[in-house]
Amino acid sequence: MTESPPLLPAPDELTSFFWEAARRRELMIQRCSACGTYQHPPEPVCHSCLSFDLGGAEVSGRGTVYSYTMATQAFHPSFADKLPFCIAVVELDDQPGLKLLTNIVDLQADGVNVGDPVEVCFRALSDAIDLPVFRLVRA
Repeated sequence: MTESPPLLPAPDELTSFFWEAARRRELMIQRCSACGTYQHPPEPVCHSCLSFDLGGAEVSGRGTVYSYTMATQAFHPSFADKLPFCIAVVELDDQPGLKLLTNIVDLQADGVNVGDPVEVCFRALSDAIDLPVFRLVRA
């Protein structure tokens, strides 16, 4: 049996800053220079003030679990050896309503709950792509 190659994101003009920052182990989110609003995923226009003056800005990498589910079936062969895994929406502390679809990693037997605090960490997917994921912050 041959191993399936991983599914990798394809950085483009709008998202390249995000992926370049992830390679440096930094979490950057698109931010409007006119009104200061963060938005994710990146878009060509600010959804708050309609400005085109947008760029990447580093964020804290801390947030809370807004929603999650545990994947128990592989939707692509490259995920079969990672089961089960946690798919989550994390709301970042940097702005109310700023959410990322991500994975929660390194879970213990007690799992994850909505409202749990998390922090960003990074996983290498290839020589060129690092993926921002989150882990629980334990007290």
